[in-house]
Amino acid sequence: MRSYSLIAPAKINLYLEIIGNAPGGYHELAMVLQSISLADRVHLRANGTQQFHCACNSNQVPQDKTNLAYRAAELMAKQFPQAFNRYGAVDINIEKQIPVAAGLAGGSSNAAAVLVGLNLIWQLGLTQPELQELAAQLGSDIPFCISGGTALATGRGEMLEPLPDLPPISVILAKYRSLEISTAWAYGTYRQKFGHTYVSEPEALLERRQRFHSGSMIAAIAHQDGQKIGQLLHNDLEKVALPAYPQVAQLRSAFENTDILGVMMSGSGPTVFALAESPEKAQQASITVKNTLNHPDLDFWVAQLIPCGIQIDH
Repeated sequence: MRSYSLIAPAKINLYLEIIGNAPGGYHELAMVLQSISLADRVHLRANGTQQFHCACNSNQVPQDKTNLAYRAAELMAKQFPQAFNRYGAVDINIEKQIPVAAGLAGGSSNAAAVLVGLNLIWQLGLTQPELQELAAQLGSDIPFCISGGTALATGRGEMLEPLPDLPPISVILAKYRSLEISTAWAYGTYRQKFGHTYVSEPEALLERRQRFHSGSMIAAIAHQDGQKIGQLLHNDLEKVALPAYPQVAQLRSAFENTDILGVMMSGSGPTVFALAESPEKAQQASITVKNTLNHPDLDFWVAQLIPCGIQIDH
């Protein structure tokens, strides 16, 4: 029986711009995605049956066929029936460290780990681009979670271009435990309010993508300029989420009064993250915000930017 343990890092958005409508009801996006050291561990063990099983140490995570990691395993079985018949199913055990429903791609990263793990257990020999092509069938964030690091994402997030690795800048994450923001609500509300600004012509979409590619944020990343990156953090979804969720807006404001490089909501929220020059400054900022807001429901994590996605846990 073969088994693998994989490290599945969380993801933040250093930049998120909504450009227009994409096919299938999605949005055309321009994003800078970044892996961080806060990670789940996903253990896969061949079980000698034809039935996948999923377990998790968090009761917030579904442990049935609705779990994205389970769906990743089913997709692999469907795509590679001979390997599935030969090697059989696996037990999937998820050790959660990434908060659930936090806009940090925890579920997507778990699914990416299953794709990478089954590729190894079933000895398929798939390349990273081949795995990412499969991943795009499951969700927009999953192709990035496989490769990780720093990347420019366009389309609905599945068209990836690697960017230079950033130094291990510290990142503080903060989230109200009982607060969730629906991704569908965030994007749907943005479309209702700002749909009139959307670009739809192919030429205009291409021009916007190219403009972003040659813009300030990409230049700051090329120069590994943490200070500039902090100043240029941007997320269009804040325009709808912050007015609707004053707690998130208040959390963001509290960080602005600390010694940080920059602060922003990640993805569709509700996690707020701040970049800091050092682990010490990150720790100090989290203590200051914790004391300022003094809320029992508020959790904090200190991590750092990392240059990789799914890794084998040796």
